[in-house]
Order: sequence, then structure tokens, then C-alpha cells
Amino acid sequence: MANGPTKDAARENARRLFVYNGGFLTNSRVRRILTLSGYDIKLGKPKEGDLVGIWGQSPTAPRGEAVASKTDTPILRVEDAFLRSVLTGRDGDDPIGLHIDSHGVHFDPATPSDLERILRDDPLDDSALLARAKDGIETLKRLHLSKYNAFDPATPAPDPGYVVVIDQTRGDASVKASGADLNTFREMLYYAQTEHPSAKIIIKTHPETAAGHRGGYYTDADTNERISLLDTPISPYTLFDGAIAVYTVSSQMGFEAILTGHKPVVFGQPFYMGWGLTEDRKPLARRQRNLTRNQLFAAAMLIYPKWYDPFDDCLCSFETAAQTLSASARAWRDDHAGWNAHGMRLWKRKPLQAFFGRYAPVTFSKTTGPRPQMAWAGKATPDQKAQGITRVEDGFLRSRGLGAELIAPLSLVLDDIGIYYDPTQPSKLEALIEASPSLSEGARARSQALITALIDQRLSKYNLGKPVLADLPKGRRILVPGQVEDDASIKCGTDGICTNLALLEATRKANPAAIIIYKPHPDVEAGLRIGDVPEAQKFADVVASHADPITLIEQVDEVWTMTSLIGFEALLRGKRVTCLGTPFYAGWGLTDDRAMPNLRRVATPDLIALVHAVLIDYPRYFDPKTGLPCPAEVVVARLASGDIPNAGRLNRITAKLQGLFASYAHIWR
Repeated sequence: MANGPTKDAARENARRLFVYNGGFLTNSRVRRILTLSGYDIKLGKPKEGDLVGIWGQSPTAPRGEAVASKTDTPILRVEDAFLRSVLTGRDGDDPIGLHIDSHGVHFDPATPSDLERILRDDPLDDSALLARAKDGIETLKRLHLSKYNAFDPATPAPDPGYVVVIDQTRGDASVKASGADLNTFREMLYYAQTEHPSAKIIIKTHPETAAGHRGGYYTDADTNERISLLDTPISPYTLFDGAIAVYTVSSQMGFEAILTGHKPVVFGQPFYMGWGLTEDRKPLARRQRNLTRNQLFAAAMLIYPKWYDPFDDCLCSFETAAQTLSASARAWRDDHAGWNAHGMRLWKRKPLQAFFGRYAPVTFSKTTGPRPQMAWAGKATPDQKAQGITRVEDGFLRSRGLGAELIAPLSLVLDDIGIYYDPTQPSKLEALIEASPSLSEGARARSQALITALIDQRLSKYNLGKPVLADLPKGRRILVPGQVEDDASIKCGTDGICTNLALLEATRKANPAAIIIYKPHPDVEAGLRIGDVPEAQKFADVVASHADPITLIEQVDEVWTMTSLIGFEALLRGKRVTCLGTPFYAGWGLTDDRAMPNLRRVATPDLIALVHAVLIDYPRYFDPKTGLPCPAEVVVARLASGDIPNAGRLNRITAKLQGLFASYAHIWR
């Protein structure tokens, strides 16, 4: 959903915005968001009808204010949105959104800002808007998204029962605007102790203070047996879960405390005070309206900001921005310590570096060390598995082309428990599926939209674009997808029936009158892997060589499989699926399971919940066009449009050579 003009459609009518801060010129992301929002950045002297652009109340703001005063030009104040980036701006990270305010700035109570006017005057009673707000709050909590996101959500909080006192950076503009100073922070700490005499006090330091960029108002001198500084990066939602009270001057964390159900004690005058959701020690007389959390969120996150989509280069909705930021945050959280990778063939190293080396380069070594260790799932040794090595494998929306042809993947999974294709042990995917029935309505809506897009765009794992099949014989049609017989999912996920021939025999025996269509695996058809069935026509009515799998699924009534992903793709399209092995999607009540039951799988998710776990929560995605971590929806759009860089000439030559030497496939796999 767009949140304003897209592309440059509004450029012809753009208002000239004169700036006197170099950041407007050097930060390409800020410039782009302003351009898309209808502003044309200029240098010089403004004329009638122009605007002066100022960054909040920064040290350079007086320059612009002086020009605006002399030329009687309106001021437009720009600030970072409440979701900004993974790292801080001082660390070089670009913002995902901006506040563009024609009346003031959200943190300065001296003049009602556009945000305050929305909170004061907008009815904020639209049911669809408030439903989005409710889902948005759940999204931030579930994905642990804050203004800055360089923290591990798994980092534990202290034992529950503490009071949180939020520090800020010295001289912060929001502190000054509230008329606060060092004495205000001392007073706040005093009241936190006095009002909670038996509780521990946790002072949460600001991320920029912890990073060494700017000092805070509290130091080690403020600590004692009751009071401690917490400078460890931690999710605010985890921290607030164990808190009995929250104290702040004007920090955005006060807003996040409200979202988690707290009524923070506020010693300044930030945008979220004065609406009945805070205990205000410095009331603002003009704010008399009582709002709900959902109304506050709707104004601050859905209406006020301009959010940016770097993949389509356009303004976007909060929901799209949150998905984008979540993908980057997940990459940092997984990768910031750096990986040491084992068992990675030479051709895989460049795409692995692109996937996992954004925040710290991946090293490829047989030795272990202090870094986290990863291995390609099929190459992990028993000793590595016993030591808890993280396993890597292709995702389920992989590419436009085969992995065996050295086409780089657009999705990969990291699993620090097991791996999805091995039902003999737990995996991260199993845990996600177990938890999936508790998804919020917003997450379910996202999953349903993804299913619809996959069906409409007719996408599968490899998206080969092979010719469609001619008319099939009439009758009850069963699709039997062939597999690579030495594939790990066959070795781990099957028992008695573990070859394509055995699968065909069993399907025919159970369905003597059905029309059976056998589809060989594309890697087998390409001569790159084993699993050919010369006698397939003995059991199958049709051998659908080089056929498009989605066309086949659409034309059949059901699918019988060992562990093929085609079974999952058939579930998406409402087909009955019978499993003679134990793939990741079996055992949850959605398939007809003929293999030995997996007693661990006790949850009963519906298809929407299953898809969210399998395609949204489990894999990571990479956009080859921008080189950025991305949400699943971006990869779906790229696959649908074909907007993917072609494999290099070396890849094509190497793939042809390996076809000639298929019996030595273990060398490059």
C-alpha cells in the first residue's frame, strides 16, 4: 500500500526546498524520500512559494531558520521516523522513513507539530486503520523492531520485578525541547527509587552511548547495590516484559513501553505524553484528549511518516517498511559476529558471501574458531552436528534455474537445531510450525497475500519456464513427482519407499484406475543427478518430461510423493497430497500420511499458518538487484517479473561441463 506519490510522478509539481545542511545533499536516501514526497532540493535563496528545509533542531538548523525569517519562507522540518535502521545513523545506516513536518517537530512541545495535530484533531476512529494499528503493534513486538535494531532478541532481561529508567544522549534535542537537563535525570532516578523502594533499578543506556558516539546522563557513579547500568543491546520488548514500571524524560522507548502495556512516568513532553497513556510529571495543558494505544500508533506510525521501499524505489506503507527493516535486522542478528563456513564448494562462496557477509565477511576454513560455525547441511559431519553447527540449505523459493546448474539462490535457510528435510530430529522449522497457530491476524493476512501471489504468478522452487503440457487423459489424475534419489530428504525422510520406481509402483497399486502422471526431477532430466526411471511407463499413463510443475499441479486432482516440495506447492493450490515419506509439511493434519507417524508433530496449523512458518519466518531472502536482504514478497516479485540478473558466462560454461561429467557430481555439490 502506497503512502504517498510513487516514483517521480509528482516531480513536475514538486515544491522547491532550499537547504543549508550538507546532510540533505550527501545522504542519497534522505534526498530520495524527499523527492518522492514532492520536494525538489535546491541551494540558494528561496522565492515566493518555496520552502526552507531544516533537519529537526540540529546545530545547523539556525542557518535555515535565519534564511526563512529574512525571506518570509515557510519551514519544513525533517527528522528520522520512529523505525529507522539496524545501526545508528552515525554508523552509516540509511533511514527507512522520515517525518516531514510543516508546522514543527514531533519532540518539541513549543509548537504543535503535524503529529500533534493528527493526535488532537483526527477522529482516529476508522476501523480498518485501527485494525492495522493493532496488527502493527503485534508486528513490532513479534519481530522485535525498534528505532535501532542492532540487538539479539534472544538476549535475556534481568530477573523480573525491576524498574526501568531510560537514559538519553547528553544534549539531545528532544531533552532540550522538553526543558530538561541533568537535574531532570537525577530527579527521575530519585523518584524511581522512592516510589519503588524494594525494586531493583535498571538504567537503560542509549545505543549511541553504548557505541561510544555520545555520552549519556548517567554513569557508573550513579550505580549502587540497587541501581545498575544496562548497556548490553537488548530488545525493548524483552526488557519491558519484566518491568514493573518505566521512567523516561522524552525517549522513544517510552512510546514502546506504551505499546507493551505500560503507563510510563514521563518527566519531559514527548509526542506520546498528554493523551491519557502516560503519567505526566510535566503536563502540557493543551493536550486534553484521551487516546487508546491503537490510536496513538495509527497516528505516529501509519499516518505521520513517509516510509520508503528500496526495492521498488517508492514510498510505501508501514507494513512494507517493517518487512524491509525486519529482513535487514535479521541479517545483522544472524551475521554480525561473522561466520566461518565449512563444506562450501567454490561456486557457492560468492553467493554465500552476498547472503551472509553484509555485516562481517564470511571466512571459508576447515578449522574452527571463535566465530559462529556454519556448514552446508548435507556436508555437516556427525561431530559438527553434535557440536551444534548451524546448517545452511536452499530455501523453497530458490531461483529461476537449477542449483545443479550453478544458479545462485535467492533464498537460504539457517538452522541451528537441525534441518527441515530430516524428520529424525527436531529443526528450527518444526519449532516455527509448532508456534504458527498463534499468529496475529496481520501475520495471517500477510501469509494469505503471499499464497495468492504465488498462485497468481504460478511460481515454484526453480521457475524453469518449461513448455506446458498438452491435454491429459480424462479421469482421476494423480501427479507423482520424481526426486533425486540420493537427495538428503530421501535418505532422511523415507523408509520402505525410497526410489522413484518404488513410489510409482505403490501409487499404481493403491490407485489402479487412476490416471498417473509421472514428472521426472529437472536435475535428473538434465543428467546431473541420479533417479532416472526408464520403465516409468509401466506404471504411469503419462511421463511429463520437462513439464512445468505448476501446470501439472493445476491439471491434477492429487499428488502422491515421497518428500518432494511439489507436495507443498500442491497444498498451496488446494490439492489433496499423500505422503509416503515424511517431508517437512507432513504430520500437521494437512496431508494424507502413509509413513510412520512423527510423534513430535502435534500442532494442527491451517495452511495459512504453515505457509507463514515455511516461507516467511524460516528462510532468508536476498535481492540480487539491490544486493540487500529482503522480504519474501520482493523475491516473489522478482521471480514473477524476471527482474533478476543473468548468471555469468563462466557459470553457463561450468554447468555445461558438469553435465558432461555428471558421474563426478560430488566434486561440485
